[in-house]
Amino acid sequence: MAGKKVLIVYAHQEPRSFSGALKTAAERELSRQGCVVTVSDLYAMDFEPRATRQDIVGDLSTPEYFSYGVEVYEAYKKGSLSSDILAEQRKVREADLVIFQFPLYWVSVPAILKGWMDRVLCQGFAFDFPDFYDSGFLKNKRALLSLTTGGTADMYAKSGAIGDIRYFLWPIQHGVLHFCGFEVLAPQISFAPATASEEERKVMAAAWAQRLKTIWKEEPVDCSPEGCFGQ
Repeated sequence: MAGKKVLIVYAHQEPRSFSGALKTAAERELSRQGCVVTVSDLYAMDFEPRATRQDIVGDLSTPEYFSYGVEVYEAYKKGSLSSDILAEQRKVREADLVIFQFPLYWVSVPAILKGWMDRVLCQGFAFDFPDFYDSGFLKNKRALLSLTTGGTADMYAKSGAIGDIRYFLWPIQHGVLHFCGFEVLAPQISFAPATASEEERKVMAAAWAQRLKTIWKEEPVDCSPEGCFGQ
C-alpha cells in the first residue's frame, strides 16, 4: 500500500541473527509496496530501557515525592519529556503499522523492548483514563508481534512442555498494545530458528515476506481474555 508508514521496533543485538533477517525481509517487502519504513534498532541506538527522573526535562510537578507515572504524564502535557522519548513517540504517531521484532526472552520481550514500552507508551500519549482499550489514543493503528523462540512449536502447544504460547503473548497483545488502542494482528512466530536447517530458516523468512504482501487486508484478532482463553 503505497504511502503507508511502518515502524519496526527491532530488539536484537546481532544484525546477522534470524531476527535481523526477518527485520530485513520486512523492510524489503514493505518498501517494495511503496510503504515508508522506519526502523528503531534499539541495541544499535543504545536505547535507555530504565524509566528514571532523567525522562523529565526541567522541574518536577511534585518534587517532594517522585512518582514516575505522574511526572511523565505532566511532562508529556507540557512537552518536557526527554528527547529520545519524544523521537520514538513521533515515529509511533506517524505509523499506520508498528511491527515489534524480537526473540522471546523468558516468555516475554527483551528488557530493552520492555523499557521502550515503559517509556514511550506513557499516559497522555498512548492512553488516558477512561481512554484505553478500544478508545486508547493509538486506535486506528495496527500492531504486530514478530518473534522467534528457542523452543520448537510443539513445546508451545497447549499440552507442550512450556505451555500455550497464547498465555505468554496475551499480556503484551492485550495488556499493552490493545490497552493503548492498537488493532492487534495475529503474531508471526518463527519457532526455534537456531536449531532449524538453513532451508527451514529460508522457508520461515519467505513465509513472513509472503504474509506481508497482504498484511493490509488482514483483520485484527480478538486479543481480549474471552477471545484468547475462551477457545
